[in-house]
Amino acid sequence: MNANSAQPRSTIRLLLADDHAVLRAGLTALLNAESDMEVVGEAGDGATCIQLVNQLHPDVVLLDLNMPQMNGLDALPELRRSAPDCRILVLTMHDDESYLRQVLAAGGAGYVLKQAADSELLTAIRTVYHGGTFLHPAHTQLLLQPPHNELPTGTDDDDTALSMLSDRELEVLKLLAWGHSNKEIADLLYLSV
Repeated sequence: MNANSAQPRSTIRLLLADDHAVLRAGLTALLNAESDMEVVGEAGDGATCIQLVNQLHPDVVLLDLNMPQMNGLDALPELRRSAPDCRILVLTMHDDESYLRQVLAAGGAGYVLKQAADSELLTAIRTVYHGGTFLHPAHTQLLLQPPHNELPTGTDDDDTALSMLSDRELEVLKLLAWGHSNKEIADLLYLSV
């Protein structure tokens, strides 16, 4: 629901941002066939997307990550700043934990893969429009696991700062990187705070 209106609109106003014109045309046909959806604009890059969002005030933006001039990851924070009521649903080919975490950290309301079924995309749009967050169950499970990017440990002849840390210090650093608080780390490692 668009926070600017007291009552939900009967139609979800959508803006499509993807550099592939044929994909935008197909999505427009799919979405406009739904009685509660209307595509109000299209953009082929992130900069144009930002301009159109500020002009057209859509409820939901379907945002690709890989676009020329300004990619979706760079556009997302600016979209959140300039149009905080607009919900951003990333539609991407990247089934990648790093992208997923970056999108959510930047304020994305959902993450859908381009190989998803039509019904999944339509559900995702309606979910984020009504204030929810949409993730495929596999992505939800992925987020419940610690990040897979382990810290390098260095080698004997490596003079990096990490190689100078003790095993215990590396363990604390890894727990910090996984988002644990000082108290949680202390409890896990039987330390006092």
